[in-house]
Amino acid sequence: MRTSRPQITILVANLPAERDRRVIRECLSLEASGFDVAVIAPRGDKTLRVLPGSRNTRLRPYPIFVYGHGVLSYAVEFGWSFLCIAVRLMAEVFSGRAHAVQVCNPPDVYWPLALLLRALGRPWVFDHHDLCPEVYASRVGAPNKWAFQLLRAFEWLTLRTATEVVATNESFKDNAVRRGVAPERVTVVRNGPTRGEIAEPCGATDPAGSDHRVVYLGVFGPQDNVEGAVLAAEELTRLRGRTGWRMVLAGDGESMPALTRLAADRGLTDVVEFTGWLDGAAVDELLRTATIAIQPDLPTRMNQLSTMAKTVEYLGRGVPVVAVDLLETRRSVGEAGVYVPTGAPEEFAAAIDELLDDPARRAQMRATGLARFQESLAWEHQADAYVAVWQRLLAKRLPHGGPTSALPAGVGAGVVAPPAGDDALAHRHATAESEARATAR
Repeated sequence: MRTSRPQITILVANLPAERDRRVIRECLSLEASGFDVAVIAPRGDKTLRVLPGSRNTRLRPYPIFVYGHGVLSYAVEFGWSFLCIAVRLMAEVFSGRAHAVQVCNPPDVYWPLALLLRALGRPWVFDHHDLCPEVYASRVGAPNKWAFQLLRAFEWLTLRTATEVVATNESFKDNAVRRGVAPERVTVVRNGPTRGEIAEPCGATDPAGSDHRVVYLGVFGPQDNVEGAVLAAEELTRLRGRTGWRMVLAGDGESMPALTRLAADRGLTDVVEFTGWLDGAAVDELLRTATIAIQPDLPTRMNQLSTMAKTVEYLGRGVPVVAVDLLETRRSVGEAGVYVPTGAPEEFAAAIDELLDDPARRAQMRATGLARFQESLAWEHQADAYVAVWQRLLAKRLPHGGPTSALPAGVGAGVVAPPAGDDALAHRHATAESEARATAR
């Protein structure tokens, strides 16, 4: 049923809406500020009609039959997604909804729809999740020149056809400005959990009475270098033996089979644990018992400019971080991290070994990380900037004296568990595969 509230349609191509934590937080923040929201995204849980945890955010899912692995299959997948999204978006427009649209990448192929919607007088916001040309380069090693240039052209068109751009960090904002977007049309809205998603107490002291846990959380894709964490565990056995610590790798993705084989081949199954994909509550429980977290991403251009969502999750629980010295990682983590120069396994192992032997330093890093999260990185700080974009673009549709809070109580409830029952395993692997393409940024 239509209402008099301004209505925003969000387009997502690489994840079911109920699995995209950034989009969940955006939807709940918009609802709390007087907007109605619909999300057009790939189908996940077939029983869902409304986004879990929301008041009435409508889901308009579409089926996915092909998941891309090469150039041709990616073209088929994204071509199908474009068609499904276009049909559903036009239905929203012709029904009197979709007063404004937000598109989330990857991929950067929806600029023709931006031209159409802007011609109809509807604001079009680009929520810039990933640097698609750099993602492509990081995944293939030696990128095809013409494919890379095509992706750069699509990125330029996506940025330039948007009414405004929402960037996940300052580097993404700089990238948009270099592509010709006026600085005042770019708003930085970082990724990060809400305070409500983190149970109390949130890591005030080291976990006691058990082995130290060195944790990796996220997607297992070629660009994520999770094998670097496995090899660091092998180096760590040489430095401090095989007792008193464990490497816990939480997640899933296309590299999972190779990683489990690597751990078995190196004789590491007693010190390396694979948990599989975890829901929000299990992630919180794991990180609150972690001693150290590892961010093994290598120093590529993409990683230099990206903020890893997993790292903000670490900081939210006060877990000291060991990472390669990357531009945006240092901007987020600051003194809550230990940095290594190249990401070689022996560098990670040496840094972890030293930190495990220094509880006073870990305590200081924990306090610093918690403070950074509470004071600047929590979603509560990002929601106001995000909602302000829409309040500005749809000011004429907003009732005077409407809601001003950008975040409802209990917003963390929007981070939902995967489905239970017979469909859980297939859903988890499909989700992990599509999240791997999104690089967990």
